Amino acid sequence: MNKPVISVFFAVDDNYVPFLAVALESLVAKISEKNFYEIRILYTHLNDEHKKSLKKYQRENVSIEFVDLNEKIDKIASKLYTRDYFSMTTYYRLFLPDLYPDLEKALYLDSDIVLLDDVAKLFNIDLGTNLVGAIPDGAVASVREFQDYVELVVGLKDHNKYFNAGILLMNLEELRKYRFQVKFMYLLDTVKFKVAQDQDYLNRLCKGRVTIIDNSWNTMPGADPDKRSKNPKLIHYNLSNKPWHLDNIPYQDYFWDYAWQTEFYDEIKNIKDNYTDAQKQEDIQTGIRLISLAAKEADCIGDDRN
Repeated sequence: MNKPVISVFFAVDDNYVPFLAVALESLVAKISEKNFYEIRILYTHLNDEHKKSLKKYQRENVSIEFVDLNEKIDKIASKLYTRDYFSMTTYYRLFLPDLYPDLEKALYLDSDIVLLDDVAKLFNIDLGTNLVGAIPDGAVASVREFQDYVELVVGLKDHNKYFNAGILLMNLEELRKYRFQVKFMYLLDTVKFKVAQDQDYLNRLCKGRVTIIDNSWNTMPGADPDKRSKNPKLIHYNLSNKPWHLDNIPYQDYFWDYAWQTEFYDEIKNIKDNYTDAQKQEDIQTGIRLISLAAKEADCIGDDRN
């Protein structure tokens, strides 16, 4: 009997493999025998040893495939802007509609996550003819400067509809009809978003055609405590809220419970033990600079909202 296929994509480089292993550990712990899970890992720099480690998460109903994007990224690398701790991997999801013309739907997940429920439940959310399904960004909801940036610079009418692209359910069929990649490449040549790069492009291109998903599927430790889900299904340790860097991160126990089960536990623990006060201070300054940048970008655009 054919099982429903759940198509899940991650993007990673060698530096982030230990954290992807934690994500995969949590994912396979929650899978259902009723489904077949196709996991594809997008990369440009990933050594054979790390591939072998990640392959260990294959199961009877879970496949692991590695997708080399070097040729595709090399063609446009000069156009891709990154800052701070971001890498080129953040752009990989934008190529999925054309990379997989036979797929109707795909779920993209960042690697800094832990799943507390079956990912198939997220994948199976009906998007209708919307381009993507996503969760509003908790940082934008909490910071006025980001709200102004989203509405004035990115161009969303309501900042509450600005989504975080780290958890992204993609209607590949509709994205192809929309000629998403052609439009994205055009924007790369004409617009430079400095605050959230690919996430800003996605919000700009998809606005008006987004299915808003419950925030239990993208619970962020740094979000306003009153707005966090009381029943999280996916924890997203985004921005500087990394339990492998800092103490007392909300939901950190989930991360360490799964990290302990991976072969990378000692390496992850060593990263945390050697994370210096100077690095922690730099994390704080990075957040401050980002808010300042958002304010500066928004201040360069006239405001007729009132």
